Amino acid sequence: MVDVAIIIGSETDRPIAEKAVKVLDEYGLTYEVKVLSAHRNPKKLEEYLEKCDAKVFIAIAGLSAHLPGFIASRTDKPVIGVPVNVRLGGLDALLSIVQMPKGVPVACVGIDNGENAALLAARILLLKKPK
Repeated sequence: MVDVAIIIGSETDRPIAEKAVKVLDEYGLTYEVKVLSAHRNPKKLEEYLEKCDAKVFIAIAGLSAHLPGFIASRTDKPVIGVPVNVRLGGLDALLSIVQMPKGVPVACVGIDNGENAALLAARILLLKKPK
């Protein structure tokens, strides 16, 4: 069982995931990083989500950034979206993540800000632990 599942839409998003990994390491939290696209391999992503026992998801994606919403529509666990600057300064990804429809909640951090995603995940997880 891992505390956090970091899912990146493509291998090019790995540098953002590495920023999150450094923070999670500092907090002693367990994690796994998977490359699964909501567009290119939705079936594999859905299969992963069905068996994944992570407590929090960090979804890192650029362009249309469908990944965080896809995950949030299939789990009741917290999902944190990280928009990636691929085009348009990352604003396209940012807007895709923050404009989720009602019933599909996704927290969103700043563009390329894997560190804040990990800090938010840590705060969520530490709610249940004594200080």
